[in-house]
Amino acid sequence: MLVDNPLQQSPFTMNNPDISEFFNLELMLGTSAAYFYSLGAMFFAMFNPEPEFMPLVFFDTSTMLIMFVSLGRYLENSAKGKTSSALTDLMSLAPSMATIYTDPAYTVEKRIPTELVQVGDIVKIVPGDKVPADGTVLRGSSSVDESAITGEPVPVLKQIGDSVIGGTVNSLGTFDMTVTRAGKDTALAQIVKLVEDAQTSKAPIQAFADRVAGYFVPTVITLAVVTFVGWMIISNLMNPTALPPMFRHHASKLAVCLQLCISVVVVACPCALGLSTPTAIMVGTGMGAKNGILIKGGRALEASRSLTRVVLDKTGTVTEGKLTVVGVAWVASDEFGEPEVQEAADVNARTLASTTADGTTSRAALVAMVAATEARSEHPLAKAVATWGKTVSSTSGPEAVIDTFESVTGQGVTATITLSDSTPKHTVWIGSARFVSEYNDGQLPTSLANFELKEASQGRTLIFVAVASGSRRLPVLAISLSDAPKKSSVHAIRALQAMGIEVNMMTGDGKETALAVAKQVGIPPEGVWASMSPKGKATVVTELMEKGNVAMVGDGINDSPALVAATVGIALSSGTSVAIEAADIVLMRSDLLDVVAALDLSTSIFATIRRNLVWACIYNVLGIPLAMGFFLPLGLHLHPMMAGAMMAFSSVSVVTSSLLLKWWVRPQSSLMPGEVIVRETLYDSARNAAGDVWESVRRLVRGRVSREGYNQLPVEMQESV
Repeated sequence: MLVDNPLQQSPFTMNNPDISEFFNLELMLGTSAAYFYSLGAMFFAMFNPEPEFMPLVFFDTSTMLIMFVSLGRYLENSAKGKTSSALTDLMSLAPSMATIYTDPAYTVEKRIPTELVQVGDIVKIVPGDKVPADGTVLRGSSSVDESAITGEPVPVLKQIGDSVIGGTVNSLGTFDMTVTRAGKDTALAQIVKLVEDAQTSKAPIQAFADRVAGYFVPTVITLAVVTFVGWMIISNLMNPTALPPMFRHHASKLAVCLQLCISVVVVACPCALGLSTPTAIMVGTGMGAKNGILIKGGRALEASRSLTRVVLDKTGTVTEGKLTVVGVAWVASDEFGEPEVQEAADVNARTLASTTADGTTSRAALVAMVAATEARSEHPLAKAVATWGKTVSSTSGPEAVIDTFESVTGQGVTATITLSDSTPKHTVWIGSARFVSEYNDGQLPTSLANFELKEASQGRTLIFVAVASGSRRLPVLAISLSDAPKKSSVHAIRALQAMGIEVNMMTGDGKETALAVAKQVGIPPEGVWASMSPKGKATVVTELMEKGNVAMVGDGINDSPALVAATVGIALSSGTSVAIEAADIVLMRSDLLDVVAALDLSTSIFATIRRNLVWACIYNVLGIPLAMGFFLPLGLHLHPMMAGAMMAFSSVSVVTSSLLLKWWVRPQSSLMPGEVIVRETLYDSARNAAGDVWESVRRLVRGRVSREGYNQLPVEMQESV
């Protein structure tokens, strides 16, 4: 009873009872009934005048019940501790120490704890070092292993200006980095928090177990009372020779009925039901994190298994999201003449020597003005144009100084510019066709309009440039930009379609560009929405959800409303923080093939949850009738000690079932052709499992009490504490 003291107390001290406390109440009733009955029988025997009277006592039953329960809980806690091993691995990625420079000349080094690293510090990374925080390469270059964060097995080359992620491992080179995010703001810290939140969240199916638990204890106690009273009545009404053998082999009918009653109370355990969902979610989300798939909670898991449609954003999701200038078209002096079309690589000082269609501005000067103007804009298209313009005009163009700058949302930009080689000020308009042709009834010159149709049919995006000609805007230049589809997009879309999922695409680009990209990746034209605003995307997703569950995949701020509206929002880590915050699943590799892997993992996790729940229900459905004595006429009954062993086994088996998710690997459909995943062999699995069992037994024999779950300190810091 002293050993069982914590179990005896908890039912009377609980404010918010959970399933484990319901079980403690049942165990307390069973062990207390056996103990106090035995105590009463012993005192009764002391005063019984018959010297040969031998009472039936259950002192051993109470002791063995507590032993079985304690052993079962030890094994259960050991197994549950392993369900969070993925989170432990993530937390151990952070190094305990970092080397920073303490002088402006970057010559004096100092080793400090990682938690003292601050934004703006210059950190030295040598071969084999773990990166202590997020930052940007300042000097040097090296290959960095990002597999623990993104799941990408191939080391990534990092050069000056490239970003590095805290927790990744440097390979052979040495480089210095400027810290941009430290402490709890790093990507690793955010991943750990996200996984922690996911592992403590409840899936909607958990409500089933919670409802069952709410009725479980009163139902079991009622069944136990019915068992006791029923068999007492039967045993006293029936002829002793007709009773089951169990009643004829014991000295007291009361003792037999009490034994059956105790068996019912002990064998009926809701713990297996309570463990079915959370353990599977813990293991599954941990495996997802190891593979660069961050699942934020149980709701996303349950919804992902029944998706009928996946809607993809175009730029940065289906395509690379890295726009480059691929061609230009100069307006001919004659509006109806053919434009002078050049590949981007052919634009040089010689070709820029002539004048534009206005007859006064040189092409070199115009490119310089375009580069200077677009450098002021934050739009992705503008950045690509500015980079190209600076490159081609650096040797031949005059210096352009911006006097005034204005951005017109959704249309373009305009600027007044002074050139170093001329006195007059110049005004340029850069943006959509309607914006640069505002005072020409929104119509482009025929030469540019034809060029636009030709480029759009190839999936390219165009921006136009106009200069002031008297009181009107004169379009003189069209710039074509290309954003090529990712190599994996075609394979991912085929894999999703093979799973019976309809794939659609939405974009803010024009219809011709959208259809051209959709054709390249295998999305049918009827599943494409073009020229969509953020609100429009959310509206379409909401309408599609009337036909079934919809997943939205995106990476930009303009995708956030649709990500929130969708049944499941999936964001790419390369996207904005707003999109990542709005999503239910985050893909660290920013690869559409990970959508296939995420859906497969969600299906596997939910299948494990269902298997656990079915087993827990079957266990109780079979165990309770056996304990109640339904099979006594066949000579079968369940001793309370065996009931305790069965109860312990049910919980351990559910946790073990969840641990099978550790063998999950990406499906072949989520891999590029020729890519191979090295699977753990059966021998390795058995060896690792045997090692875990041996370690558990060794700790048990030595009497060491270890804290299960994960330690808040990194591995390196644990050694020094």
